[in-house]
Amino acid sequence: MILKELLPEFTKWLREECKAGGSHIGTFLKWLLFSVVSGIVVGLVGTLFFYCMKFVTDLRIAHPAVMLTLPFGGLCIVGMYHLLHDEKDSGTNLVLSAIHSGEEIPLRMAPLIFLSTLITHIGGGSAGREGAALQLGGSIGNSLGRLFRFDEKDQHIMIMCGMSAAFSALFGTPMAAAIFPMEIVSVGIMHYAALVPCVISSFIAHGIAEYFGATAHTFFFDRIPAFNVPHAVIISLLAMLCAFISVVFCMMLHNFERLYRYVFKNPYLRAFAGGCFVLLVTACIGNYNYNGTGMDIIASSIHGSTDTWAFFFKMVLTAFTLGAGFKGGEIVPSFFVGATFGCLFGNLTGFAPSLCAAVGMSAVFCGVTNAPISSLLISFELFGYDGMPYYLLAIALSYMLSGYYGLYRSQKIVYSKFKTSYINRKTH
Repeated sequence: MILKELLPEFTKWLREECKAGGSHIGTFLKWLLFSVVSGIVVGLVGTLFFYCMKFVTDLRIAHPAVMLTLPFGGLCIVGMYHLLHDEKDSGTNLVLSAIHSGEEIPLRMAPLIFLSTLITHIGGGSAGREGAALQLGGSIGNSLGRLFRFDEKDQHIMIMCGMSAAFSALFGTPMAAAIFPMEIVSVGIMHYAALVPCVISSFIAHGIAEYFGATAHTFFFDRIPAFNVPHAVIISLLAMLCAFISVVFCMMLHNFERLYRYVFKNPYLRAFAGGCFVLLVTACIGNYNYNGTGMDIIASSIHGSTDTWAFFFKMVLTAFTLGAGFKGGEIVPSFFVGATFGCLFGNLTGFAPSLCAAVGMSAVFCGVTNAPISSLLISFELFGYDGMPYYLLAIALSYMLSGYYGLYRSQKIVYSKFKTSYINRKTH
């Protein structure tokens, strides 16, 4: 009886969906095809970049003297961008602007950021690799969109597809990679039209990277303290401090860049001087812990060991490096800063230094990117789900208390962090 009653209703619904939803099926098939293409192309390029990064990092560690080439590497980077008429390149900011306003992302951005990031890292510049990932993915995605003659809106989705694929291939975090491009473009809203394409391209790229052995770092804890009120208070204090650290980090990056441009008008002189400053600061510190990505120091912090001023030295060296025009990214340095500061906090308070390092890493990442959902997902993928209440609490507090600061000045805060009101402003 129930089936007899439901069958006419189901038939009526199916008929209406077939009339109105044919376009939905066509759209799904279109994005299924092109997100697979994007995932394969960007996944292969991202995997190649992963191994090139590993090669130059191993070379620098084995032969520290190669760092003396950093000032000359800066000259090469400026020369390459000048040769290809891309002197005003704004990096990841251009990728975000392209999604907002339809600006073109030239395909030449891909080889430029690929080579210039390798030059930065072989010389010991303090930078990450996700800036290259987002720019590689955005550039290739945009070019694929033009190749297939997509309209402007669909090209924006292709850009996000490429960003997801590259992020996933390099970091091995497909869930966070799928959401991050949708979340970082406009804080307060999500571009859900890109959800299916970003998810598919992210998993395809991740699968390709895994197939070729490009595996990411994951961390596991032996024991996580029970979540209770005293522990929640401690983590809340850590989250507040991490929000402050993230604001300071963003201010340092932006102001060092302005200072460089004010003092050194010539970009060649700026890059050469910046390379010299990085070498000088490294010599003053007395070790190479803060050059390159510093993934080994992040791993050490997750295991409960860090130097007292590690987070500060990394902030300074990263600001000196990126402000001078060297290429790379700011997100891995933010991981470094968060992990080392969190570990220091845990050691000083006597509360689970490893957990505090993981929480600090997630909280600072959220504070500088204004991307709480991606921050939570990347926490799960890197550290597992057992610490979920700690990550969630810290990310929520860091998101609010970091205010309207961010790594990318093209990022828009569409809705206020403090009220349900539309503000549509850029980050500081």
